[in-house]
Amino acid sequence: MTERPNVLWIMADQLRFDYLSCYGHPHLHTPHIDALAARGVRFTNAYVQSPVCGPSRMSAYTGRYVRSHGATWNGTPLRVGEPTLGDHLREAGARAVLVGKTHMTADVEGMAWLGIDPESEIGVRVSECGFEPAERDDGLHPNSPRQRWSAYDDYLVAHGFMADNPWGEFANSGVDADGELLSAWLLKNSRLAANVPEQHSETAYMTDRAMDFMTDAAKDSQPWVCHLSYIKPHWPYIVPAPYHDMYDESHIVPPIRAAAERDTVHPLMQAYLNARVCKSFARDHVREHVIPAYMGLIKQLDDNLGRLFAWMDEEGHSDNTIIAFTSDHGDYMGDHWMGDKDFYHEMAVKVPMIIADPRPEANSTRGETTDALVEMIDLTPTFMAALGCDAKPHVIEGRDLTPILHGTDGFSRNYAISEHDYHWSDMAETLGQPQENAHTKMIFDGRWKYIRCEGFEPIMFDLKNDPDELVDLGTSRATVHIDVRTRMEAALLRWATRHHTRVTATPKVLESQKDAASTGILIGFWDEVEFFDETGIPFASLAPIGKD
Repeated sequence: MTERPNVLWIMADQLRFDYLSCYGHPHLHTPHIDALAARGVRFTNAYVQSPVCGPSRMSAYTGRYVRSHGATWNGTPLRVGEPTLGDHLREAGARAVLVGKTHMTADVEGMAWLGIDPESEIGVRVSECGFEPAERDDGLHPNSPRQRWSAYDDYLVAHGFMADNPWGEFANSGVDADGELLSAWLLKNSRLAANVPEQHSETAYMTDRAMDFMTDAAKDSQPWVCHLSYIKPHWPYIVPAPYHDMYDESHIVPPIRAAAERDTVHPLMQAYLNARVCKSFARDHVREHVIPAYMGLIKQLDDNLGRLFAWMDEEGHSDNTIIAFTSDHGDYMGDHWMGDKDFYHEMAVKVPMIIADPRPEANSTRGETTDALVEMIDLTPTFMAALGCDAKPHVIEGRDLTPILHGTDGFSRNYAISEHDYHWSDMAETLGQPQENAHTKMIFDGRWKYIRCEGFEPIMFDLKNDPDELVDLGTSRATVHIDVRTRMEAALLRWATRHHTRVTATPKVLESQKDAASTGILIGFWDEVEFFDETGIPFASLAPIGKD
């Protein structure tokens, strides 16, 4: 154990919190993630700041809410100058390194305006959300060209998997009994084995790259945060053998949904349910076909993490590395008649979060579970504190989780916040919502989940009496529900109107602004006596303008 630990920050993409055995799944056993929880702290109330990849990750990497950093949806660039975890770590002599996905879109116009070369050291960091990219891979699409920032395609070709799009034709396609290549972008093909051996799949590949990084990093003493960010179990839902047929319909948990939800009169929810992905996953045969593949992807992830953790033990990394495991959001999988993510039911906005801290201070909490209300933005200040960064309350909106990890006082939160921008979707067009109004915000206090739907009635759930979130209380006339909605709307307003853009207002700057008189800004003094009584400075001692 050195003075400052390293941090391995593992993030799965689109992993539901309840699809791990340590979170209660009855059939999907994840012993290696469970073992991590047994030597750390498992959080049962961890919420992302947006139920969609890009904005959720930008909040995670900045420690700031979506309304603060402004990258409200996938493809919205994170503006040049937005402080990130990597920026804070470098000030403290530590590294932030990426292995995998960020879903970051660079602010190319901003860099051009400032004259920053995207290929320069600064330009790369700005383009990669503050990380040094040891290996970036955001995945592709069916007709995507090879990406300059990903070596996975080249890796596949080097191992004999020749194609114009190896990522698509091998890692994310299957072959039927007749030898026909079938794309996993079509859900009907999800149960095929991926057309690539498991050891060459994306999950295995990124695990190997993390080992490569840690091996190289061990050659010097500079502490690091390595963000190992897996693409899976995000769609396309397909997994290599032997994971493709480990699970079947008998392992599928019944959907959480009620007929009243499908018959909702709320315009926004009607629009959601009419979206293609929701109409698809509302069909039982789609769920039954896709969920076994989704479970296989998670099982494969757990096995690769077991391989990684065993290697870290052998190489001596475990004793000095904090390991954090989480996801950027969940997946509906047909619950509430919905698919994908993009709204605020628990399976979309709540994520697994496990942190194993090897330091002796954490010995008293090993294996504990906490129901403290935490947010994804809390990880950045937690990592900063571990690696010796100065606290930056004028920048960071998350809260350091170290008190929970070390069993001390000092952490509290009354509300969790999440946001979604749907201006891009067919829903906005269907509802006639202009870009500036096509957004929603969730505030959750541990019991009441209140969702402000701009232009429409709110939606609200009481998770104490309705843990499955089947009954919308957004328009209930019961006095208790009216009172709760009023309180939650007021809390949301207080949050929205807090300072969030004063990232240059350091404590030193704020203190200097109180000292106006000593800097020669004299407003409202009647005479020399009044000036002296208030400041303790003789008026005659002030240097006249131009005097040295």
